[in-house]
Amino acid sequence: MSWKTAYRSFYYETAPEPEDIVLPPAETALLVIDIQNTYLEPKDTPEENTRWQPFFDRMNDIVIPNTRALQDWARGKGIEVIHARIACLKEDGRDRSLSQKKPGFNYLLLPKDRADSQIVDAVAPMDDEIVVTKTTDSALTATNLRMVLHNMGIRNVIVAGIFTDQCISSSVRSLADESFNLVVVEDCCAAATDALHRHELEVINMIYCHVVSSEEVKGFVSP
Repeated sequence: MSWKTAYRSFYYETAPEPEDIVLPPAETALLVIDIQNTYLEPKDTPEENTRWQPFFDRMNDIVIPNTRALQDWARGKGIEVIHARIACLKEDGRDRSLSQKKPGFNYLLLPKDRADSQIVDAVAPMDDEIVVTKTTDSALTATNLRMVLHNMGIRNVIVAGIFTDQCISSSVRSLADESFNLVVVEDCCAAATDALHRHELEVINMIYCHVVSSEEVKGFVSP
């Protein structure tokens, strides 16, 4: 199935197919969000490891290799590669947003210099690639990313990373509200479960972004 007909929600089941996407390299950035060491660490109990194993498998077998390949492709095309990560500036994390202080899965205390807050080596920044550090779900809300993109003449953003239903969705919505054109690469993203991943892609597709595969996105850029 083509990106033009895939991941349709109720709202867009009968909508006409979108026009072809064209991504001029000088006006396009690849934004990779939150692929950090903490999310690949073993859980506290065997039961939790079992529950999260499908996520670990998707990350190691699909998302990380595909994202690295996409980064290499973007670098070769002259597309700016940008990285976002969750990390707090204070050791006690008091600079975090409320959503990162709440108990449960979203409780995130990741001091910026600690090993678990670092980007996974396989998709780490190269040379002078920009890294924004955020204490919110959205990569735009609490960083200077908006200004950086505007200053570089970026109008189109290709999005990869985790979690589809949280930081990816929040970042995409924020960027869309700022009138950037968004492309989300579905096989470079993951949520905790495949059901959550697919559902969120259907929610955001065609209104905030277009959901495509890593192979499809390569066809949007001139050779």
